[in-house]
Amino acid sequence: MADAASFDITSSIDFQEVDNALNQARKEVAQRYDFKGAKAEIALNEKEKTLTLTADDDFKMNALWEIVQTRLVRRSVPIKNFKVPDSEPAAGGAVRRVITIQQGIPIEAAREIVKFIKERKLKKVQAAIQADQVRVSSASKDELQTAIHALREHDFGVALQFGNYR
Repeated sequence: MADAASFDITSSIDFQEVDNALNQARKEVAQRYDFKGAKAEIALNEKEKTLTLTADDDFKMNALWEIVQTRLVRRSVPIKNFKVPDSEPAAGGAVRRVITIQQGIPIEAAREIVKFIKERKLKKVQAAIQADQVRVSSASKDELQTAIHALREHDFGVALQFGNYR
């Protein structure tokens, strides 16, 4: 019997890259004419995995989020893992947006991935949830390649990375 091949599906965020992108965004905001004299703050809390944006009004908030998104994309940070709520009022007539950063695959998405793989009826492909990742294994490497291809085409609400392929 051939050894089983496997790969892991993860969804991770490199917080160093996020920090670098936010520093670039802060520099751009400081130089932009439409933000001169306006309140625009970007704060990252790595422990709570949140990004807090503060601006004078909704227009500036949307412009600030657009700048941050652009910088994140340029540094290859998946935007799908940022859960963006509506703006809420803050002190001094400003608005605040606390964006949650999803690290790892949430259990609902992991269950959806396992269900998706089972519905594809690939030969002897097994998927198992392991904490915040999913391990997919099979005796056939071709079947695993087919599974990866199918998973890339489907949207699970988080950015998926495929690694540990053996």
